[in-house]
Amino acid sequence: MDLEKLTTEKRNEKTMQLDEMTIEEILYLMNHEDQIVPKNVEKEIPQIKKVVDTIIEVFQNEGRLIYIGAGTSGRLGILDAAECVPTFGTSPEKVVGLIAGGMSAMTVAVEGAEDSEELAKSNLKDLKLTDKDIVIGIAASGRTPFVVGGLKYANEIGAATASIACNKNSIISTYATIPIEVEVGPEILTGSTRLKSGTAQKLILNMLSTVSMIGIGKIYKNLMVDVQPTNEKLVERSKRIIMQATDCTYEEASESFENANRDVKLSIVMLLTNLGMDEAKARLKQAKGFVRKTL
Repeated sequence: MDLEKLTTEKRNEKTMQLDEMTIEEILYLMNHEDQIVPKNVEKEIPQIKKVVDTIIEVFQNEGRLIYIGAGTSGRLGILDAAECVPTFGTSPEKVVGLIAGGMSAMTVAVEGAEDSEELAKSNLKDLKLTDKDIVIGIAASGRTPFVVGGLKYANEIGAATASIACNKNSIISTYATIPIEVEVGPEILTGSTRLKSGTAQKLILNMLSTVSMIGIGKIYKNLMVDVQPTNEKLVERSKRIIMQATDCTYEEASESFENANRDVKLSIVMLLTNLGMDEAKARLKQAKGFVRKTL
């Protein structure tokens, strides 16, 4: 294994004297280095679009989005998957994150887990992976065996595959139908890929899940109309969304919210069409969940 060939493992010439810099100097330098990330992510938008198109197609065919990674990459995949439930009202099975070593690896590294291709295959078998699903492998280095194994098995099954790496010409790219490679340069702290590489991965994951959910009708205008009111803050946000979408009063939003069984999207359609709940629900279903098409 020759890590020196990986951009993510090289030393950053700007930070050779990092331990002699003042705190303020380090903070400015980190901020300057971080600004490189979105510019390089932008270069990969054509590839990111291809992945989004595929995810939308997968969702429309009742398939699942499965992220797979180790360490920081795995944690970011799990984070993105977890956020889809309250934000877009998806089931926990719709978007899934797998990390080498299982959920205990979210906080404590599991020795050797990322080096096993077979472990990834076993994890995907446990999920009952099918050719309806898409597997997205995430690895800053682009060479993590756990991710390679997951992509290999996904290809065998006939599932769609994509990858996110922070090195060009990465190994995982050769096993993905749609590879995304964002090279952000050496980290300020040599090899600490939770920094710029992690930021690049997070930006891309934000794009993939958010735009895919928009593509299946999970928003109206720029509002989260499938938000799940699972706590007091989200209940109030739900009412505010109804007000913003319909120009109604707080009292009207609250009443409609309850009349629609706390379904924000349904409440909006009922208010804007003056339809009863059953008819509004039927029309939403006919429009495949798109509020604008329903209207």
